[in-house]
Amino acid sequence: MANLGIPHNTIEVLQKYRFRFQKKYGQNFLIDTRVLDKIIAAAEITEEDCVLEIGPGIGTMTQYLAERAGEVVAVEIDGNLIPILEETLSAYKNVTIIHQDILKMDVEGLARERGKPLKVVANLPYYITTPIIMGLFEKHVPLKNITVMVQKEVADRMQAGPGTKDYGALSLAVQYYAKPEVVANVPPNCFIPRPNVGSAVVRMDRYEAPPVQVEEGKLFAIIRAAFNQRRKTLANSLGNAPELGISKERTGEALERMGLPVTVRGEALSLEQFAELSNLL
Repeated sequence: MANLGIPHNTIEVLQKYRFRFQKKYGQNFLIDTRVLDKIIAAAEITEEDCVLEIGPGIGTMTQYLAERAGEVVAVEIDGNLIPILEETLSAYKNVTIIHQDILKMDVEGLARERGKPLKVVANLPYYITTPIIMGLFEKHVPLKNITVMVQKEVADRMQAGPGTKDYGALSLAVQYYAKPEVVANVPPNCFIPRPNVGSAVVRMDRYEAPPVQVEEGKLFAIIRAAFNQRRKTLANSLGNAPELGISKERTGEALERMGLPVTVRGEALSLEQFAELSNLL
């Protein structure tokens, strides 16, 4: 089968099926073999692995994954792509194509059936990146790692540290579950159609146990409240979140016990400090 990482092969397939890109699915297909090689190398795919690919498109990266993995499960929401995938991947007996919305799929059940943690590899639609990644983490799906193409700005937020403009709720959520690392920056001309923004490949290695001991639900409720009004002091932000039921004074006392000024903002606290604050409150 023709290598779909080569642009004219992709264009040929799209023309053959008269495929029309759908804006609602955020479709941008990769047409750069070097970037594909980088993604596969970063994910460290071996024949022991079962890889879950989200949004395979016409099967460009799926071909690369199938050459190296024991099994690839490709989940595609767009019904118009299913017949294309059935053709472009027909040579690979280790690929299963599933026509479904990944957000509604029982990924945990898939991992259970396979009897081992999955590796996730994807060129994610940018409008839905965060729900997909957080859904995999929050449901505690058994994962080894996640290697994904995302908007560059989102990649920067994932690995940002306290006190930087990119640091926020997403940084803390990702870093609670995994160790993120940007492994490649990808310009818009590597895709068809070209997106308006730069992209980046991020690899996230899942922690066996989170780096902090804390009640997860409470920690994230506090983090969300802290960054909902990020220009305000932390005590004010938490005091203004009725769902928490925490007074400004109580937060102030907890911060003092931690040796932090009562005027501190949420963006100054590390994950460890947020966990300590959550445990105190």
